[in-house]
Amino acid sequence: MELPKDKHIVLFDGVCNLCDEAVQRIIKNDKKDLYRFASLQSTLGQTLCEQRGIDTSKIDSIILIIPGIAYYLKGDAALEIAKNMRRWYPLLGFLKNILPSTITNKVYDYIAQNRYKWYGKKESCMIPTPELKAKFLDI
Repeated sequence: MELPKDKHIVLFDGVCNLCDEAVQRIIKNDKKDLYRFASLQSTLGQTLCEQRGIDTSKIDSIILIIPGIAYYLKGDAALEIAKNMRRWYPLLGFLKNILPSTITNKVYDYIAQNRYKWYGKKESCMIPTPELKAKFLDI
């Protein structure tokens, strides 16, 4: 599949309720229509990870891919996404300039390790509404 060159791709855990909520929040606050989405469990998600040497048995949470430029994992991905959103979210993006990745990733890992316990898990990935289908690359 040809990736959109002017879009950032967010790979997310498709069965995680917290991740689903995060995707919905990104869509709602994506001021530039910049983000496209694919679940980590999808063929596309697995292919994108393999191409970048990302071991999904060790990284099972958010990944941001900016095609042809870079990719970000965990807390770095979340803060990078926040930079391009509406409202107060860009303020979170500045944390990336202040806090080292070791700290933000420790916080991220703690939340990620407990996400199913705190927020629950679905049997399958979400099915987007017809209006949102264009934002998902793996449908």
